[in-house]
Amino acid sequence: MKIAIASGKGGTGKTTVAISLALATKGPAQYVDCDVEEPNGHIFLRPDITSSREIFLTVPGIIEEKCTFCGKCRDLCQFNAITVFGKTIMSFPELCHSCGGCFLVCSDEAIAEEKRLIGVMEKGTAGKIDFVHGILRVGEAMAVPLIEAVKDEIDNDRLVIVDAPPGTSCPVVATVTNSDYTLLVTEPTPFGLHDLKLAVGVLRKLDIPFGVIINRSDLGDKKTEEWCHEEKIKIHMKIPFDRKIAEGYAVGAPLTESRPELHGSFAALLEELQS
Repeated sequence: MKIAIASGKGGTGKTTVAISLALATKGPAQYVDCDVEEPNGHIFLRPDITSSREIFLTVPGIIEEKCTFCGKCRDLCQFNAITVFGKTIMSFPELCHSCGGCFLVCSDEAIAEEKRLIGVMEKGTAGKIDFVHGILRVGEAMAVPLIEAVKDEIDNDRLVIVDAPPGTSCPVVATVTNSDYTLLVTEPTPFGLHDLKLAVGVLRKLDIPFGVIINRSDLGDKKTEEWCHEEKIKIHMKIPFDRKIAEGYAVGAPLTESRPELHGSFAALLEELQS
């Protein structure tokens, strides 16, 4: 089973919940950190990294002596990664989405395949947990190809916990796609509720089953909980605010280490989702 942990809003405790679920598994599990722009699951799991691989995108390189400046590649590209001015052609690899269309339409064979580094994928183990995460190159805007490379390492024979990026944009959609269930971690604040509504809208469009966990549930107001009841959204768990949890987080201690009594709650949640 693949369980994605998403949030809509950043800072709600998404990674805290994902790590807690991974640690609560009884059998072998896999933790996959797709928050490639700022992965932090390794801070809490402290895995032994056993392999590392650079991830590249295929981008066009122009062979000017073959180019007839017909503009077919420019006209095809929806991301303005190639432009033609008279007898001048320029490519912009940072804008390229690596769709490969320009190679297909160029009848002059004037476009060669080049590689552009977008990040690194690392794999390792943390006890009984297999660990995978991606680290996006600083300044890189294309997170989705790295997320897809990380997801290619998913072991379908294990329980898989997928830690998604915050927000509701393309990286989140790429992460939660093909998950069996998604847990949305939110907080009882106006900002938390606003972004929860956006995340719920995305998951409903994708037709992915989901439920909610309310973190710091005794702060803020009751509007988030009331909205979930109105929308018939299941609230699986409410985690109260506790200074011990915050202190543990600051030194890289998992939630279930700061509050051991919550370990059973996460184990019960896993059983509920897998039943």
